[in-house]
Amino acid sequence: MDQPKLERLLRLMKLFTANSTHTVADISKEMNLSMRTVYRYIDTFREAGFVIKKEGNIIRFDKSSSYFKDISELVHFTEEESYILKCAIESIDENNLMKQNLKKKLYTVYDYKILTETIVSRNNAQNVEFLVQAIENKQQVILGNYSSAHGKDIRDRRVEPFGFTTNYMQVWCFCAEDKTTKLFKVSRIGFVQVLPEHWKEEKLHDSGYIDIFRLNSKQIYPLKLKMGLRSASLLIEEYPLANRDIKKISDNEWLLDTKVCTYNGVARFVMGLLEDIEIVDSPDFSVFIQERIKRLNKKMGI
Repeated sequence: MDQPKLERLLRLMKLFTANSTHTVADISKEMNLSMRTVYRYIDTFREAGFVIKKEGNIIRFDKSSSYFKDISELVHFTEEESYILKCAIESIDENNLMKQNLKKKLYTVYDYKILTETIVSRNNAQNVEFLVQAIENKQQVILGNYSSAHGKDIRDRRVEPFGFTTNYMQVWCFCAEDKTTKLFKVSRIGFVQVLPEHWKEEKLHDSGYIDIFRLNSKQIYPLKLKMGLRSASLLIEEYPLANRDIKKISDNEWLLDTKVCTYNGVARFVMGLLEDIEIVDSPDFSVFIQERIKRLNKKMGI
């Protein structure tokens, strides 16, 4: 079997396993396959021994199928194994993208159990579980008792969630109230209510740009920094996404060539390592740093 066909079969297997809302027509559209092809793959699963159940126009795998049970056994973790995995993942630095990738892969085969146990905060686990479910099924949700950045505005928000940032810290949503996409911090969500209504504005779902310092904005500014070994190592350690934009130019020099949404994030980093960092071809950022140093000196009476 060729690789593309195998990948399609595996994707279909995942869709049919937990399917509760999608018809064959929906799946055909989502996977860019003809309905005839989808039905042909369904016949392939039947021939392989899977039991296919049909409820109205919705088709899914019967989990009582012996083949389904065999596959489930392959990805089942005992309580002890789950605990060991949880501890191992939690030991990874909070800002490391590897932690997020591991959680996503384990969630894929373990149906939320590992995800909710290894999420950054247990208090957020159920909310994240509901948001993941809503994203997969393209459903709207209510972000209940959402607290604004300054904590002065606590109210419900009706949104269409469609993606997460690193380690599920924030969720991208289309906000029906003002017709824009926004980032909502998971830690500020009181509760999540999944609604029966599906997305209505999928074409407007735009996750925008998040810079290596995890800040987002409509505006983007170019930035170049020449860095020594210490600052380059600390940058990659604290902000792993920087690894894609940094290049070694000599044994003790690295060049960061990136784009940022605001100078605030990078300024906090640079101010602590001024002796090891040189600003290159970024005059606006140079002025920004100079002004910040002036304000700091004035505050200290220098």
